[in-house]
Amino acid sequence: MASTKREKELARQRAERQAARRAAAAQRRKQRNVVIASAAAVLLVAVAAVTLGVVASGGDDADVVTPAAAATPAASTEPSAAPSGSAEPSASAASDEAGTCTYEKTSEPAAKQVALPPGTDVEFEQVFTVTMATNRGDVVFDMDSAEAPCTANSLRSLAHFAYFDDTPCHRLTTEGIKVLQCGDPSGTGGGGPGYQFADENLEGASYPRGTVAMANAGEGTNGSQFFLVYEDSQLPPNYTPFGVITEGLEVLEEVAAGGSDESNGTGDGKPKLPVQVETLRVAPKAA
Repeated sequence: MASTKREKELARQRAERQAARRAAAAQRRKQRNVVIASAAAVLLVAVAAVTLGVVASGGDDADVVTPAAAATPAASTEPSAAPSGSAEPSASAASDEAGTCTYEKTSEPAAKQVALPPGTDVEFEQVFTVTMATNRGDVVFDMDSAEAPCTANSLRSLAHFAYFDDTPCHRLTTEGIKVLQCGDPSGTGGGGPGYQFADENLEGASYPRGTVAMANAGEGTNGSQFFLVYEDSQLPPNYTPFGVITEGLEVLEEVAAGGSDESNGTGDGKPKLPVQVETLRVAPKAA
């Protein structure tokens, strides 16, 4: 009986520590994510939403950081940016309770076969260093599991299975928003890992230069695709920010300077300077 009481007390203390860490992380996010409320910013968001279709409108072709349907080539039936799945039931919550995450299988097969990420004993307090080696140079970013634990857990799992290795960054946007999008082994913009999970870290989210965030096909449809922001971009807080680039922004800027092939519309398509992810590795950040 004494042992059971001790275990309950330890569990209670652990939950309190995790709650305190999450509260501290939320405070850091509020300090970091400055919400720009000027009329110019509002106008820019409206223009981006109209011209780039950043808000899903109910069809498989309307995805995050995706051109509007009118700008998509008529012959294309695949989503052009985020994983397919807007018709799937949305994940109601990424994290059910401290230390657990929910990952739901989708009807669409995985672009590259991987196991589901572990849903229990999820790391909630470690900062990781993610190194994405590309044919253009390395891009390195910090990923704090206290801010988006289930997103970080998924990325670590996918990296473990070499999911991102030898895959293209299939989309470059140079108008309205300034991002390079990666994470689809098929290179079509419609591929994903065969599962989805809910959004995280959205309160007060903004997308300044150096942000790494999840692409999606609507609420609760995160998979494997993510975008790297190479210049401040105005987007609604709908896309889980989970990383901050520490090295390699010049790589993104060089690719952006090369322009896109505009296959999705003006300033939006495959990068003219092809970007191939050679490896993506995750390790605990050195003290």
